[in-house]
Amino acid sequence: MKILVPVDLSSGSRHAVEFLASRKTLLGASASIELLNVQTPLKRRSSILFGQGAIDRYYEEHAERVFTRCRQVLNSEGLFVRESMQVGVPDQKIAEEAKRYGADLIVMGTRGLGALRGLFMTSVSTGVISMACCPVLLVKEKQGPLGDDLHVGVCVDGSSYGAAAAQYILKHPKLFGRNARFDLINVVNDYRGAALTNVTGIAMPTLSEQEITELEQNDFKDAMSKVQPLFERAKLETHGVCLVGNPASEITAYAEANGVDLLVTGTHGYTRLKSAVMGSTAQTLAAHSSIPLLVVQGGKPEPQKQS
Repeated sequence: MKILVPVDLSSGSRHAVEFLASRKTLLGASASIELLNVQTPLKRRSSILFGQGAIDRYYEEHAERVFTRCRQVLNSEGLFVRESMQVGVPDQKIAEEAKRYGADLIVMGTRGLGALRGLFMTSVSTGVISMACCPVLLVKEKQGPLGDDLHVGVCVDGSSYGAAAAQYILKHPKLFGRNARFDLINVVNDYRGAALTNVTGIAMPTLSEQEITELEQNDFKDAMSKVQPLFERAKLETHGVCLVGNPASEITAYAEANGVDLLVTGTHGYTRLKSAVMGSTAQTLAAHSSIPLLVVQGGKPEPQKQS
């Protein structure tokens, strides 16, 4: 597995590196890791005043400070890492390097900005999710030491994007641990208070409690039918979880209340603006959930591997 880890001097980057180092099963699988430091270009006036040579040395010295801290954590696990420094727009450079490197996974820290604030402050993690050609693992503030076997919440909505998330798990089971636990979480529509209309558009009586229960169960069974057989064939035990309401809010509440270590969700790969307008469960979870989040892009081609 090729893993790209964008890093800087933030606490978020430190948590991401520590999370990666804690995955003993993954580290034992001869994973290849590249640390990437992307720096915002200094203003042109600086190069005029100090000279391009001095600016280049500044970039290199700053990158070395970043790499030294991360290198120590990963080397303590006996893991070899390569390092790369680039100058430019962070989310664009990260996405471009992931494609060039042929990354199977991007692991990065995030500040967890709110959805609206993240849009206008150009959240790097939001941009990477939108542009990356491979899954992105977002690590928030440190939650405390994690065991080698994770309690994983898999967000399932009956779409191909939810199936893509499940397929990624089955392709890379060592990332989650030999005895990982998987909760397949589906948030069904809230039919309470809903009114039906006849062919003339006249409102019919609201649904009964029994009808609501039947609709919820049917929605849940339909969503589970898309992914549960995949886990069964891989001989991985799962637990189906049916929630009702707003997907991002309900998933976050369930995960925090039940000790979920990691959430996995698919995404359409919307741009930042389109996500803000149309809404995206993955983007909302990334903005508000304190639990590490693995975002798997659905319907995109696999990156071309390079040696």
